[in-house]
Amino acid sequence: MASIRHALRGSIGTAPAETIRVVVPVTGHESETRLLQYVARIAQKKQAFVSLIYVVEVEQALPLDAELPADVTQGERVLQLARDEISKELELKSSNIQTDLLQARSAGAAIVDEVSIQNADVIIMSAHVSKRMGKRTYGETVDYVLKNAPCEVIILRSPMSGILLEELEREVE
Repeated sequence: MASIRHALRGSIGTAPAETIRVVVPVTGHESETRLLQYVARIAQKKQAFVSLIYVVEVEQALPLDAELPADVTQGERVLQLARDEISKELELKSSNIQTDLLQARSAGAAIVDEVSIQNADVIIMSAHVSKRMGKRTYGETVDYVLKNAPCEVIILRSPMSGILLEELEREVE
């Protein structure tokens, strides 16, 4: 398992790039404030280009390009709030923050596809533990991303103790 320092440095044996590309899937969950603050700190220290993405999942019964105005409006709102949160934390140029609203059958597959298109260096996303059929799970999206992402993946699980977060921040420095 790679440390966070390794994940943000690039692949083993390569020189660190001037700018890293970070993809951050957002959902609007209340625990994402901490995730976005963490991403802002990383972006500031590593001169990162941050791509915030929101995926509108389209049911199988509907065509993939179906008009879903309520979901699109929600996604736009979540992306704007996420962008504002990151901008509030640092003096990152707005040109270094991109937002993308995607429409797909599966959020996990859309995230992995977008990472490939953007040639991202790392995905930083939050995960929430839930019970499914008596077992704890992080959900299909996190599982899919972990299994299929072509880059490093950093998962911040909620709730997260302050002690662990401080340890992660020291590694980034």
